Amino acid sequence: MLGIETSCDETAAAVVARDSAGRGRILSSIVRSQWDSHRPFGGVVPEIAARAHAECLDELIRDAMAEAGIGFERIDAVSAAAGPGLIGGLIVGVVTAKTIALVRGIPLVAVNHLEAHALTVGLTDGLDPPYLLLLVSGGHTQLLLVHGVDHYTRLGTTIDDALGEAFDKTAKLLGLPQPGGPSVEKAAKQGDASRFVMPRPMLGREEAHFSFAGLKTAVRQRALQHAPLSDNDVNDLCAGFEAAVLASVADRCGRAFDLAAEMLGEPVADFVVAGGVAANQALRQTLRDLAESRGSRFHVPPVELCGDNAAMIAWAGAERLARGLASPLDAKVHPRWPLDATAPRAIGAGVKA
Repeated sequence: MLGIETSCDETAAAVVARDSAGRGRILSSIVRSQWDSHRPFGGVVPEIAARAHAECLDELIRDAMAEAGIGFERIDAVSAAAGPGLIGGLIVGVVTAKTIALVRGIPLVAVNHLEAHALTVGLTDGLDPPYLLLLVSGGHTQLLLVHGVDHYTRLGTTIDDALGEAFDKTAKLLGLPQPGGPSVEKAAKQGDASRFVMPRPMLGREEAHFSFAGLKTAVRQRALQHAPLSDNDVNDLCAGFEAAVLASVADRCGRAFDLAAEMLGEPVADFVVAGGVAANQALRQTLRDLAESRGSRFHVPPVELCGDNAAMIAWAGAERLARGLASPLDAKVHPRWPLDATAPRAIGAGVKA
């Protein structure tokens, strides 16, 4: 399976093999970041992103095929992220995949980018559903019960900012470079989390929803009170922010463990964390500890497969194709594409929820 990822600010191509027993192997995976182009603007500019995808995607596909050591005659199908994401970038990737499928006479699989994150542990750990999933990225923060391919129950979502978005906005507020997640994490390691005690949003709530907008505002208020900020001030603010994030996320995931156990009729056996924010080492350790306290096995992809990449798109495409879920050549892109379309809208939620 050839996979293509162009949903936001990384252009990626990969080749993944899936055998008849459902085991996966990455033959190649190439990711090109666009952050040098977006950094002067403090965030992703959709038009710049789409143009960058169009300029380099052919080259990346060629390199991924060369790294895999195979020609197009060996490719059984092609998959591309068809949403959710920035519509211009999605169109670039899906049109490219359609062209390859049409020319080669092979199946096309339009992949939900979120499902690709959700299924990555099948590729890396050989894990089969059901499992509880925390999906944390720049645009999404959700707790899902993964029943199987194309079958998800949403247990919780953010009612405002996604966690990755909160990291990015906090970094921008404090004058740290983008992307914000790694910058805030690095600063937090050098800071004192007890100096600025931030609010812990949504603790103890019955539902498993998240909220990070108020936490971001609290950082801003404390920063204004101590302006101009020294390096130590920035480090301490980041440490306080990250400590609040860890406490809030652990509490919300703990509630999701209870909700998932009620649905499954038994304790959660496997807990998975996926998405770009899953690369945060403090978050990994906090959630690993939570899983162990619940008697659950903890799974998280390698750091290089947490962010947007095409290996996960190829694997999700292979998993869908194995179940007969190929896509028509007129498949559309979806800027918004929830995994659980039946989930009720969270109170106070923005368009992402």
